Amino acid sequence: MTDFTKILDKAKELESKMKESQEKIKNINVTGISGGNSVKITLNGEGEVVDLDISPEILKEDKTIVEDLIKAAFSNAKSQLKSKTSEEISKVTGGFGIPGFKWPL
Repeated sequence: MTDFTKILDKAKELESKMKESQEKIKNINVTGISGGNSVKITLNGEGEVVDLDISPEILKEDKTIVEDLIKAAFSNAKSQLKSKTSEEISKVTGGFGIPGFKWPL
């Protein structure tokens, strides 16, 4: 019975740490950049765009170029966010993945 109690205690501890980690993740901000700083997109920890900066010079370019730069900046930011999120979760799980657990990114 003691082993089961220890397992439950560890599970509660892990749950508490995961909640704390999720709060930290919400406060993460990452900025993706493309076109040599022409386009910058900032995402929060939930993957929402919180800032978009497009330099006036790039707006003189063809529409498809601007669209590609926006997509590239977003992909860059999303990649950074995924990395920081995984890093934060690894702190809680001690580097061991939790089977079936995927952060919604």
